[in-house]
Amino acid sequence: MNVSRIALTGAIALTTALTLAGCSPSDSKPELKVSGAFMPQPVSDMAGGFLVVKNSGDTSDRLTSVTSPISDDVTIHETKNGKMRKVTSFEVPAGGQLDLERGGNHIMFMKLKQQPKVGEKVPVELHFEKADPIKVDLPVKETTHAPKKH
Repeated sequence: MNVSRIALTGAIALTTALTLAGCSPSDSKPELKVSGAFMPQPVSDMAGGFLVVKNSGDTSDRLTSVTSPISDDVTIHETKNGKMRKVTSFEVPAGGQLDLERGGNHIMFMKLKQQPKVGEKVPVELHFEKADPIKVDLPVKETTHAPKKH
């Protein structure tokens, strides 16, 4: 009886230690930073948003949605073979980045509540599967603005 009690106590201690180790603060998390954000000045009631989400962490994450006071209908779109389609998320790979750029994957704002002008900023909030939301201001640029890639 004593031997089985000791074995059971040891098993419980080991399970507890492994569980706690799995939840420790040393677990790697996505480390996300946004750069290069902008919105070309809209010419209709729709607009695109572009930015880069860099992940310097050891864990991947997913961009799952974007919200903004400028529109109640903000979606994320991928572009493949010249065709856009709405998607539910984009991967932000560990040690990599998600590029939302002209002619590629992007944020789409439909039914704009106002027409932002060059020089203004459009607030957005990026929502992720694991990381906390990130608030970003998209500077409004000329309609033809196309930043150079590095």
